[in-house]
Formats: sequence, C-alpha cells, structure tokens
Amino acid sequence: MAGANPFQNLLKEINVNGETFHYFDIASFPEYRELPYSVRVLLESAVRNCDNFQVLEKDVRGILSWKQAKGTPGSETELEIPFKPARVILQDFTGVPAVVDFAAMRDAVLKLGGDPDRINPICPSDLVIDHSVQVDFARSEDALAKNQDLEFERNKERFTFLKWGAKAFNNMLIIPPGSGIVHQVNLEYLARVVFQDASRSKDGSVKMLYPDSVVGTDSHTTMINGLGVVGWGVGGIEAEAVMLGQAISMLLPEVIGYRLVGKLSSLVTSTDLVLTITKHLRQIGVVGKFVEFFGPGVSELSIADRATISNMCPEYGATVGYFPVDQNALDYLRQTNRAEDKVCVIEAYLKATEQLRNFSDAEQDPVFTQIVELDLATVVTSVSGPKRPHDRVSVSEMQQDFRQCLTNKVGFKGFAVPENELVAEGSFSWTDGKTYSMRHGSVVIAAITSCTNTSNPSVMLGAGLLAKKAVEAGLKVAPYIKTSLSPGSGVVTYYLKESGVIPALEELGFNVVGYGCMTCIGNSGPLDDNVANTIEKNNLVCCGVLSGNRNFEGRIHPNTRANYLASPLLVIAYALAGTVDIDFEKQPIGTKPDGTAVFLRDIWPTRQEIQTVEKKHVIPAMFRDVYEKVELGSPAWQGLAAPTGKLYPWDTTSTYIKHPPFFEGMTRDLPTLSNIVNARALLNLGDSVTTDHISPAGSIARNSPAARYLSDRGLTPREFNSYGSRRGNDAIMARGTFANIRLVNKLVARAGPRTLHIPSGEEMDVFDCAERYATEGTPLIALVGKDYGSGSSRDWAAKGPYLLGIKAVIAESYERIHRSNLVGMGIVPLQYLDGQNADSLGLTGREQFNIAIPANCKPHERITVSTDGGKEFQVIVRFDTEVDLEYFRNGGILNYMIRKMID
Repeated sequence: MAGANPFQNLLKEINVNGETFHYFDIASFPEYRELPYSVRVLLESAVRNCDNFQVLEKDVRGILSWKQAKGTPGSETELEIPFKPARVILQDFTGVPAVVDFAAMRDAVLKLGGDPDRINPICPSDLVIDHSVQVDFARSEDALAKNQDLEFERNKERFTFLKWGAKAFNNMLIIPPGSGIVHQVNLEYLARVVFQDASRSKDGSVKMLYPDSVVGTDSHTTMINGLGVVGWGVGGIEAEAVMLGQAISMLLPEVIGYRLVGKLSSLVTSTDLVLTITKHLRQIGVVGKFVEFFGPGVSELSIADRATISNMCPEYGATVGYFPVDQNALDYLRQTNRAEDKVCVIEAYLKATEQLRNFSDAEQDPVFTQIVELDLATVVTSVSGPKRPHDRVSVSEMQQDFRQCLTNKVGFKGFAVPENELVAEGSFSWTDGKTYSMRHGSVVIAAITSCTNTSNPSVMLGAGLLAKKAVEAGLKVAPYIKTSLSPGSGVVTYYLKESGVIPALEELGFNVVGYGCMTCIGNSGPLDDNVANTIEKNNLVCCGVLSGNRNFEGRIHPNTRANYLASPLLVIAYALAGTVDIDFEKQPIGTKPDGTAVFLRDIWPTRQEIQTVEKKHVIPAMFRDVYEKVELGSPAWQGLAAPTGKLYPWDTTSTYIKHPPFFEGMTRDLPTLSNIVNARALLNLGDSVTTDHISPAGSIARNSPAARYLSDRGLTPREFNSYGSRRGNDAIMARGTFANIRLVNKLVARAGPRTLHIPSGEEMDVFDCAERYATEGTPLIALVGKDYGSGSSRDWAAKGPYLLGIKAVIAESYERIHRSNLVGMGIVPLQYLDGQNADSLGLTGREQFNIAIPANCKPHERITVSTDGGKEFQVIVRFDTEVDLEYFRNGGILNYMIRKMID
C-alpha cells in the first residue's frame, strides 16, 4: 500500500509576487547537475510521486545514477523506472477509442461487482477534436465552411459520443472541432510548462509547482518538446492506463546530445533543417532513446522552429527530441497570451530547480550518452521521398534523384519503370476547354498540410510571400492539381490575413480547407476522374508534394506513387512547376505573360524578409482572440445534445460507436498462460511495415471487407467515411486491419490487402482469411522484418491484429510505441536473434508454428519456436519490463486495470 513520501524533506517554499508555492528541491541532489535536462523531469516526477508502492525510493536512486548507467555509449545497464506524466492529451481519432474503452470498462467493472465510478481520469486529460476532412472543395472560396458542414454531417454521432464522455468522466477537457490540430493547440494553448496545482495541498491554499509533462495518443505529441515540455506518443491503450493513475514503466533512457552551432542560410527554412536532422539521426540510430538539443545554435531557432524539429521525432525514431526551457520559451509564452503572473511563476520555479537553460553557457551542459553535432550553415534546401520521411534529397539534386528512382528496382527509392515506358505521357481535357498532359513526375496533389509546418509562422508566411511574388509575376498553378491549405490553428489564418498574403494563396488555389489532419493522413479527397484515369491508363508515377511529416506508400493517395515532404514554400514551387522532374537552378518555374522566364530564385523570399513580416503580424492579441472562446466551440457543436448518465446507452445499430468485445468472458481471476500450438502465419511481411499498413486511417475502399460490412447495413459509398472516423467501431477496424493497398505480403504474388489460407491454398482478403482460421480454431502469428510498426501511434494497429486472432509477432525489430501496444493487447512480441530473419532461417510462412511460453517468463528471455517441418530457432521475448509481463498475464493492460479497480 502507498506510504508517506520519503523525500518530504525536499519540499520547499517559494514566494512569487506575494503568493507562496511549494515545490520539491530536486537540485539539492549532488548528482543533479550532471543529469540531462530531460532526465531531470523524470527525476522530479519520481520524487514527487514516491510512495514506495507505485514509485519506490530505489527508483529515484536509479534515475540519480543515470551517469553511471547511461552516461557512456553502449552501456549494458538496464534500469526499469516508473514515470507519471502530469497530463494526457488525446487526439480525436484516438480519443474516441479511449472513451469507448472507458465506457466499456465501466460496464465490465459493474458486471464483475465493482464500482464503475472508479473508471475515471485521475490525471488531467485534454481531448482535442482536430477532425480531418476530405478536401473535396479544395479550390472553393467557401471550402472551409463546406468541409466543416460535411464533417458535422458525417461525424455527428462521434462528436455526440465525445460530448457525453466530457460530462460522464471527471477531469476531461474537450477542445471542440474546427479549433486546430491537436499539437498546435497543445503548443499555443494547453501546455502549462510548469503546473501550478492546488489539488496537491490538503486545503487547496498552497499550489504545488512541478514540470508539465504529457503523453499523447498521437506519436507527434513530441512537438511539445520544442517548448521544453517532456512528452511523447503512446498508444491509446497505454494512455488510458495513465489516465487511471497507472505509472508508465520504462527503461532509463540513453540521452543523445545533439549540438547545434552556426546559423541557417537566409534561403533555407526550418523544414530543410528538420529533414536534415531526421536523416542524420536515422543514420545514427536513436530508436528508444532521448535526443536533447543544446549548443549556441539553439538560440538561433524560434520556438516554432524547435517545435518543427521535435514534431518529427517519430520520423527519426527517438522517444523525445527535447529542447529545455530558455528565455526564448518564456518569451513565446508571453507572445501566445499566457498570463504574465503565471509566466513569472514558471520562470521562478525553473530557476530555483536549475531547469532554465542558457544555450550559450557551456557550463550548463550536462553529461550525455553520446554527442553529435550539426553546423546550421551546412543545411541546404531539401525534400524527402519518394516513400520515406528520412530519405532526404537536396533540391539541387532532386531531378536526378527522381529519374534514378524511376529506373531503380522496386524499393524505398525505386519504381522499376521499364525503359520503354520512361517517356510515357497521357493527355486529358479540362473544364476550361484546354488539354493538359502528364508524365512521370507530374504533380497532382500539392498540400500545405499537417502539424509539422503549419505551426511555424516563418514557413507559412514565407509561403504566402512566395505566392504573392508568383502572382505578381503572372504565374499560375494548373487547375487539375489538387491544392489545399490546412493551417494548424485559427491563429495561422489570422496572421496570414493580417499580413495580406491570403489573396495570393487563394489565387494559386491554396484555399483554407480546414484545421485538422488532412492530406498527410490520406484525406485529400478523390482526384478528378480524368486525372485518375490518365494516371492509371499510362501507368504514370505521379506525385504528391506536401508539407507533412509522413509519405509512406499508400498513405497520401492511391494515385500518387511518389510523395515528397517539403516546406510550404516548396509545395507552392512544385505546384507552379507542375512536376518534380525539374532543376530549379537551370530551368524556369514558369513564364510571365510577356514570355519572360521566371526562376524560383526570382520569387523566393529571404529569411530576413519573412522575419520582418512575422514580427509585425504574429502578436499576442491574435492568440487571445482565437483562444478565449475556444472551449465553447461552434454553434453546431453547442447545439449537439448528448446523452447523460455514467453508463453509455449503446446503440446496437450504430456503425460508428460500438461496444468493444475486449472484455467479453473476462473473469476476476487471472487466465492461465498457455503455449501457442499449431499456429499459422497470417502474413509474412518485410521491413518498415508501418501502422499505416497495419491499420489504415484513410478512405475505405469500395471493394474492401469494411465496405461490404457498411453496404450490408444500407450505407452508400458516399457515407463510408474513413477508417479514422470509424475507430469507435471494432467491426470496421478489424476489417480494415492490414487493408493497405501497398501491403507487400510474401504469401501472395501482388501488393495489396490479400493473403493465403494455407491449408486450402486459396487467396483471399486478410480479414476473410482470419475469420476462416478462427472457425477452424487455428491461432495466428505474423512474420515481419525490421522497424515493425513505425509511423503513427495507433492503438488499432494492435487491437486489429488481436481481433484477427494473432497471438504473437516475430520481428527483426520494433518501433517503441507499437511494441508497447502489442503488449497492451496481450500479443507476444518476439524478436529474432541478431543477424537472423525469416529468410535466413528458411521460413516461408507456410509452416505451422509452436511457441512455448514459460509460466515464469522473464523480460528478454530466449525461448524456442519450432515448426512442423522440423526447424527450431530461438527468439527473444520483447517483454522489456516486469510490468509488461504483468499486463500480458492479465490478457492486456485494460484487463489489468479492471482487475485492479475491483480488488
């Protein structure tokens, strides 16, 4: 049971402007000054929450020993520590399943004789409905209004359910739809930097101060690291446990010190910088590690620049990409209209605990596991693609690189276009009466989208200035190119209007279409039939160019086989050019009406030009005007009538919100562990299988199992909506598991969501095959390669396989969040020994597999897998902590929490 805090003697008082606060004086530990600033936040949480029950005194001592355990590269010391974040942030798509699970957990607790009121958030949770829409009205002046009306029409039921959740559960704040993308709202409005918490004192008279920290149900939660808040993405399953007061169990991390020096060229952007860092850190290998930025170059970066770098943390694979709080961060709080008295308290606390950083003072540099360095002056204008975010290409080499990709063998940098098809071309007529032609490299989608860049005034205003100069030069974007602009928040639209660049953006087709995840998540909407048919008929490698953070195959659009991440400025540049097959240095981007050639350099704004406009137009009043009524929402939101009561009145006919089956048959007693016997491989996959491949969030294909399910219930294709919108319905999501059109399954000949039913030799949809195996009583596994589960932190990438009957996954390596999600659903994550994989072991995926799970299994234990063909090989059980094992023994983390609630 919980006891008194053994570190109560560290509790101190601080007085700021006549008000007294309490805080734990963690700086008094002798080891403190050598700790990385990110680790100091872990330490404070452990000290404050130490009760010798969930958080032990030895856990605090373990964090203090960071230098000995992790202060040198390659340390073999592994220390498991607990971490209690200050809050949880939920994004709409992942928030819905969380609330669905909470509602179902209440039902289960009641059924098992417990008190359903105990299923209630303990740690504060912020839920942002940053709904995504299909940009069907991309070039309409009222695109935003039309899209938002359409979104309410499609998702009224989902929104109503969330409104019920806000009333039914305590400690939950909802930011309604249309307010902005979750990470931007977090940065501009929700982040506390330092909590000032009255609930920690018995009578509420003295506030407790402690660092803001957060976990979120989106992998890009790390964006908040740019403001000095330690936070990262977790699966919805793990987030739910944290909301119920459960500490996260994690290994004490290595911390890579990333030293920045020098200054950026006046012609490069923060996007170019982040793509450079992403490639660099992927090459170094930082999966599961913290990255902490330091050095004098940090002071040259705005908070928006830092947030852009931190946002891409999942793309370079680290757990966090952390920038400690400095004076620039405090200035940003003032700029974004945070109250001055609160900023004064934040500054006083950070100084008292030595957490306020001066990046120009090398004396403050802590110890790091390893130090790497980047000179900002070496950064050049860049894009990344055509299939992965860390495949950076300098724009000066883009034309050559794209042409090589066309002929390279199929892979991350190849399309294997036959030589006789390299000059393929197709033409079509448009509504303006003109005929347009397309070739390999033609741009058909150009989107300023996603939280990565639409949070950053420098690149957004830069795009606006470039658009203005382009319009003044008489340049136009071809009408068939689907262009769109989805800002991170209303503040962005505000300063774009005030700076006078909106008319030029709209003239080029970049109308504001909404404020959520759009093209980056596959919600650009359909291309015109003439365009799509021309691409398909001529087998063209056409392109999407977007200012997003992910460009995995099949994610952006079925008709864009090549997708490039780029700054908002380059999105407009490539839209104007109409192709990525261009050398901007040698070839003009277009011509003036008089025939004069216009080169990109002629219209490209300098960093100094952009900063002048930014200082004038990005002001605190904008943030005040946008956010003072943000929680109220639109009239449509206010008019939603939600159910009342502690238990949700489930509608059995709903195709959006469905009571999940995860707790069916659950008992108070722990289930008995059993071996996996005579299992079949549902899939045999290669490297870099992302959560987009496992659990798509885009549109529902008309010939898919999910589409058949909806059609059987009387819905038309127009009403199918997206997988993301239907995450509250397990029947849809199970059918959408492994439904990506680009999935490469070695059991079948062609890419797509198909697999082989081994006993019969029949090829079928993955879901249908899993259903047949279930009727036959056959357990399933999946064979996969390296970096399994990279990409978005989707709980359905684990829930879906669980519902398909997958009991174990054997991989070469896992992305951090996905491995945790598998454990959270009771799926065994197994890992080949170094140097081994399915091919080297001679596995085809057609075998029967037997996996012996020891009753007293230990973290990282080696166990044996055998096949019906006589093969035997060892694998490592990727239960990384004892807590992982406890979750697995319970059948998953949610089952564990229910049993805990009814003890």
